[in-house]
Amino acid sequence: MESPDNRYASSPDASPKQSSPRKSPTRESMEKSTFIRFLVSNAEAGSVIGKGGSTISDFQSQSGARIQLSRNHEFFPGTSDRIIMVSGTIDETLKAVDLILAKLLNEFYVEDGDGDGDEPRSKLRLIVPNSSCGGIIGKGGTTIKSFVEESQAGIKISPQDNNYLGLSDRLVAVTGTLDEQMRAIELILTKLAEDHHYAQSYGAPFPYAGVLFAGFHGIPHTFVLPSVGTAAAYNSMNFGPNGAGGKFQNNKEERSTSVTIGVADEHIGFVVGRGGRYLMEINQVSGARIKISDRGDFISGTEDRKVTITGTQRAVRIAEVMISEKIAAASER
Repeated sequence: MESPDNRYASSPDASPKQSSPRKSPTRESMEKSTFIRFLVSNAEAGSVIGKGGSTISDFQSQSGARIQLSRNHEFFPGTSDRIIMVSGTIDETLKAVDLILAKLLNEFYVEDGDGDGDEPRSKLRLIVPNSSCGGIIGKGGTTIKSFVEESQAGIKISPQDNNYLGLSDRLVAVTGTLDEQMRAIELILTKLAEDHHYAQSYGAPFPYAGVLFAGFHGIPHTFVLPSVGTAAAYNSMNFGPNGAGGKFQNNKEERSTSVTIGVADEHIGFVVGRGGRYLMEINQVSGARIKISDRGDFISGTEDRKVTITGTQRAVRIAEVMISEKIAAASER
């Protein structure tokens, strides 16, 4: 399934195409660690993996990058496409993407142009956090226009899909020949590598386990969770099916809700994790949004900080359990 109508769309001018000469990036910039994610069909994913994993192993050896795929039933919300994540230095990542796209182009490409050129044109959809799309667009669209002019590829950014609660990613479609696509990807990836928010979004190839189809919005409610959770609380919870983009039959599960729990001030560090890592993991796994009150802002009559969790009832329950387990494990140590 293709992405929704595009809010930001740029394409090369109608003048004769002439690829811009590549600027030589500095060694320092190309050695930055980064990652990129994009969509492929199930058949394309099988081609990238190869028999017994031979192709993906070969591509990793040639490029030095790590290549991971979501499982065959894990699709990007609203599509029937799997996710490939490539990570490494910018140089390694680009080499791996080039190998993957060249193979897919030879096996699966469909002509997607006006037929006036010999080289096949195809479309690649990158997954980019909404918070990082502004850097690609630039003020007044200047950055995306410059990328289009330099690469001669078409670049379109979809609007954020509000049909899925917890989905904070958008699709960036890059259309062109392999050379045009790779130049555009290099420009985009180099820009993203400068964005610390993008670096913080690095995680599993499939971070959408908590993303659910949205239909209804409920009324916030508040309660206090004990500072130390128990295994019994986890075992008693029924999380239901784990289907990204799946629509629950029970409308109560689709409603957005907000819960405030109390966490002892001394335990907040365990919930946040080094550099905010565990808090990001909770967000990615559960799909809930989490806000922690400032230091000294306690629940009345306690020394517990306010941790507000917003999302579907299922997402909120998962986040609560993850927070409780983290606190319990820290307390036992």
